[in-house]
Amino acid sequence: MQFTSLRRTGLRRAGKTSAALLLTTTILSLSGAAFAQEATAAATNDDDAIIVTATKRSENLQDVPIAITAFGTAKLEQMQVQKFEDYARYLPSVSYQTSGPGSAKVYFRGVASGENANHSASQPSVGIYLDEQPITTIQGALDVHVYDIARVEALAGPQGTLYGASSEAGTIRIITNKPDTSKFEMGADFEGNSVAKGGEGYTAEGFVNVPISDSMALRAVGWYKKDAGYIDNIAGSLTFPTSGVTLSNAPYVKKDYNDVETYGGRAALKIDLNDSWTVTPQVMGQKQTSHGSFAVESGLGDLQTMQFNPEGAKDNWYQAALTIEGKIGSFDVTYAGSYLKRKVTTHSDYADYAYFYDALAGYGAYFVDNDGNLISPNQRIDGIDRFSKQSHELRFTSPSDGVVRFVGGAFYQRQAHNIEQHYIIDNLADDLQVPGTVDNIWLTKQLRVDRDYAAFGELTADVTSKLSVTMGARIYKYDNSLVGFFGYSNPGYSSNPVYACQGPAVVKGSPCTNLDKSTKDVGWLHKLNVTYKFTDDALIYGTASRGYRPGGINRRGDLPPYNADFIENYEIGWKTSWADNRIRFNGAIYQLNWTDLQISVLGANGLTQIENAGRARIRGVEAELWTKPIDGLTLSGSGSYNDAKLTKDYCASDCSPGDPILAPKGTRLPVTAKLKANAVARYEFPIGASSAHLQAAMVYEGKRTTDLRTVEGAIKGDLPSYTTVDINAGFSIGIWTAELFATNLFDKRAYSTVGVQCLETTCGDPDGVTAIGPKIYRTPIQPRTMGAKVGFKF
Repeated sequence: MQFTSLRRTGLRRAGKTSAALLLTTTILSLSGAAFAQEATAAATNDDDAIIVTATKRSENLQDVPIAITAFGTAKLEQMQVQKFEDYARYLPSVSYQTSGPGSAKVYFRGVASGENANHSASQPSVGIYLDEQPITTIQGALDVHVYDIARVEALAGPQGTLYGASSEAGTIRIITNKPDTSKFEMGADFEGNSVAKGGEGYTAEGFVNVPISDSMALRAVGWYKKDAGYIDNIAGSLTFPTSGVTLSNAPYVKKDYNDVETYGGRAALKIDLNDSWTVTPQVMGQKQTSHGSFAVESGLGDLQTMQFNPEGAKDNWYQAALTIEGKIGSFDVTYAGSYLKRKVTTHSDYADYAYFYDALAGYGAYFVDNDGNLISPNQRIDGIDRFSKQSHELRFTSPSDGVVRFVGGAFYQRQAHNIEQHYIIDNLADDLQVPGTVDNIWLTKQLRVDRDYAAFGELTADVTSKLSVTMGARIYKYDNSLVGFFGYSNPGYSSNPVYACQGPAVVKGSPCTNLDKSTKDVGWLHKLNVTYKFTDDALIYGTASRGYRPGGINRRGDLPPYNADFIENYEIGWKTSWADNRIRFNGAIYQLNWTDLQISVLGANGLTQIENAGRARIRGVEAELWTKPIDGLTLSGSGSYNDAKLTKDYCASDCSPGDPILAPKGTRLPVTAKLKANAVARYEFPIGASSAHLQAAMVYEGKRTTDLRTVEGAIKGDLPSYTTVDINAGFSIGIWTAELFATNLFDKRAYSTVGVQCLETTCGDPDGVTAIGPKIYRTPIQPRTMGAKVGFKF
């Protein structure tokens, strides 16, 4: 299949008046008590001091010799953060691609090759954690709704020793607020918004913290969110050359095509068994339904697409987690385990593919019904991706006040992806269908299992009162497999032996097995850090570290497995505070050497293939400045510059004489801008008995290339630079808050992702491109959104 598609691969209402009256009375009485207090005292800005656990210890951010950006609860609320894209904009070293909810591919420091994130492709290079547990599934991370979150930590650079696989380039940690046995808490927020050239959205979210006893507390969180659509699926038709059949999209024409509905919840129970041991079980789940698609089509009007088949997705998941914390002697002991289950059902339009193939090779002449009559070659994809993941970590930590400090332990995870994709042509003859399916011209039904084992440790020694040295290592083993079926109906349709059955069906729902392979390897990673503290408010550090991403199986059976790739990181950084902590200036300079790059491309027969090819080097600098020049005024800004390029030719095969060079040495790595920066100004001031605020934020992202390969990059084109501005204003009085906001104030049309649909044989042929392709699809950021928000917390 010589074609690529980069698109999509509140609270329950009380029924009794008495309950509502009780709730209202409680809120009003608590509001009055809070109002009686000194109302001019603004909420503490958690930027003043943030405690992070990036090194598996609780430490002040300014004392951690790692390039880390952290947003606390207040900052997340101030920046209107509800989803990944909202906070990723303000992380200077982070770039991402997305084709819709739940599909974000995350990168740190320019470590990106523009890979095709196929279900059988590489694991992500960035690990994402919810509390202590990893939530990075094989095709990407969960789309976690951000509410009642203690902080988000972004650790730039390889975190291989403490976090291991899929933390090759960096790690993002989402830390939830934990149950508190000392007090009752409750809060809720309600939002309504309107999207320019789109519809209306709204959000309801709330939490409650209930002390059950002196040693037990429950915290529960719930949310409901309706995101407005803003892309229109406009009317059109498509006539297939071979049969002359005309396809109309009239049943699917719709304004504001891509609305999303999300609801979910989280509950955690904290149990203090005694003074030394605490058990915290937690369960979290979310259901998300997205309609339409999130890319706009080249050649049409603003925010328009023309699709001919049903499109949408349902992303349902839950995670059950258990954390046990205690002491054995002087050592802290932590066990963190979790089980994650996720099911993603997708419906995608594939009419472009059908048209291009018919125009190029007359394939429409082969598609007939049981009576031998030509039928429409229109195709659509119905997919079901079922993920499961379990992880276990046991960790020991020595006292933090020792001259020598140790953290270490063992880790295991197993993640499975049951892949099911039906390529459907309606009314297809029985003998052209994949056996056991209905109207399938092609079926992918495979089971992928990735296993990771590790033992890790870091040892820190204070050489003097100012100088400390950290040495770390991680011994790892991965064992990954892929088994199942992919292909057409029978050898009579395609004589290519790669699709031939090799044995009976192993994966339920497949007609036979034509792929059954595994790969495994053992290795180790290192870290060396030297930190020198000039004063309590200034330190400098140097780090040499290594990260890796496991190897895996190519879905095309005649290709060998691909190996792990590695990043060697050399970094010098600094953390400084000035003027009684009114000024903070942190930064890092680094070089990353990326070897054995896992590059995934669409190969023969349109099948994704991954190969270890080329080398790359990334040199960069990142910095952030935070200051309170006067009481009430906070100014902050951060930015990064990355010069990322190949240091070896990337060739079609082995770079022998005559082998085509797909990307020459010196080619810039795609996806990441050279320059990304943001700035935020916030002013808080009293107005009578209330506290008010004004805030403005700016984000700039430079030009990005879209493909590592020269020809394909020229077809897709670059993504231009852009600047967005957000503003908000509000006030708080007692337990109540209210706010007006506007995001993307000037309605800038910027894009996060670009995809192309064409045939490989014509993508690089200017004459062919003019005749039958390509079609370019770009995923825009959300247009200007204006809204109001009101909430309470006590």
